Amino acid sequence: MIVTTTESIAGHQIEETLGTVRGNTIRARNVGRDITQGLRNIVGGELKSYTGLMADARDEATDRMIAEAEEMDADAVVAVRYITAEVTQGAAEILAYGTAVKLAPESDSDVDVA
Repeated sequence: MIVTTTESIAGHQIEETLGTVRGNTIRARNVGRDITQGLRNIVGGELKSYTGLMADARDEATDRMIAEAEEMDADAVVAVRYITAEVTQGAAEILAYGTAVKLAPESDSDVDVA
């Protein structure tokens, strides 16, 4: 499955647009993590534990989006975007969405030759 933030894929043309696909997850912080990250926040620097939490959530949302595209028999998901929002204090949603498409190889006649 090709997943891209662009609206086109080099070497292919979009044969059919199947529709919007999405995947999301909601993750909450935990008390132990909040204590250690709170101390890090005082002295400055990256909050690595939260960075990992958000990366895992982004991966899960992407996997769910891809699964939805596969159910539609898509070849690719184009124009992928991510949104995050606080659902409640200490919990955030990550949403991945894009357009599921069927692809066809670009034919030689479609290529401009100078």
